[in-house]
Amino acid sequence: MRSFAHADRFVSEVKAGKLNPAYLFVGDEAFFRKRCREAILKHLVPDGMRDFSFYELDLADVDVSEVLDRARTPSLMAPFQVFFVRGVKQLYGRGSHEAEFTAIKNYVENPNPDAVIIFVADHVSIPADVRRMELTDRERYERIRETLGQYCTLVEFARVDEGDAVKWVVETGAAQEVKVDADAARELVDALGGDMMMISVELEKLILYVGEKKRITLGDVETMVLAAKQRSLYELTDAISAHDRVRALEVMEAIMSTGDGEDAAIGHLYMLAKTYRQMLVIAEKNVRDSRALWQALWQGFRVPPFAAEDVIKQSRRFKSRRELTRGLRLISKADLALRSNPVSKRLVLENLVLELASEPKSTLSEWEQQNLLA
Repeated sequence: MRSFAHADRFVSEVKAGKLNPAYLFVGDEAFFRKRCREAILKHLVPDGMRDFSFYELDLADVDVSEVLDRARTPSLMAPFQVFFVRGVKQLYGRGSHEAEFTAIKNYVENPNPDAVIIFVADHVSIPADVRRMELTDRERYERIRETLGQYCTLVEFARVDEGDAVKWVVETGAAQEVKVDADAARELVDALGGDMMMISVELEKLILYVGEKKRITLGDVETMVLAAKQRSLYELTDAISAHDRVRALEVMEAIMSTGDGEDAAIGHLYMLAKTYRQMLVIAEKNVRDSRALWQALWQGFRVPPFAAEDVIKQSRRFKSRRELTRGLRLISKADLALRSNPVSKRLVLENLVLELASEPKSTLSEWEQQNLLA
């Protein structure tokens, strides 16, 4: 599968023990980063030696020179050392970083053969179709490739194409002797917005859920994934549409306290945006009952039956199309913040919920307000 090619190639190099001195992981798809990390721990870090051979550093806390010095120094306790270095965006902040890039270049030309450095640039988002990459991400990517990418082997962690994600779900289930129906696999991928980390976690739960039945159907996905996640989500949008900030924060806290917590933040945001888009269509088409709802929303964009009346009720609480589009803009802003490697993803979501649940400010222009006051 094309979407998995970069990660597969890296994992094969790890298994073969044929590694380059330094690698550069570019992209925010956490699923691939986790997969490569697990391969390293399995094949390069001996049991019981993790404290002496595997290091996770952040350029926000340490200088590049310190990382390189530690990599050059052979370990007295471990035969091989691995350095995971996050915070690559620190190398592209204000001021000149030429000295740091030169130091990396010099290390790569004369490396310690018993060490590997992996730089992690997870502040760049690469879509499945690179032609749709945001301008900011494209500029970041090009700058990284022209600098750090000249000295390190670049490994892209792009978002997974939906077709590849569906195929992965079916094949992963088959590897555990569980048949995943095609429509169930598609629904799982669509419901979670193609987020492979969430998809992999939910698939594990589904495999345990079906047990000896050894088959995952569309009904299983709707029961275990959509119902569990969307019921909480619709509770959240209900509190938001009612401008109940306290209840909205309580529901968000409950959502974040289950599953993968902050790691699933992007997925929660995707589903919240999808609900807002559904409410926007409902409002524009003046949907009044569930029968009209199925005609207004197309296949793959429909709400589950249990939520139909709730979503219609919630959409009618918004006074205008402007309020709903305001919500989508706030969600988009939060999405950008989450992809910029914030200190706390939970804080980003809490601030978003507070803004969404607040009464919108007057949408009148300054001229209109002055005339009303006159």
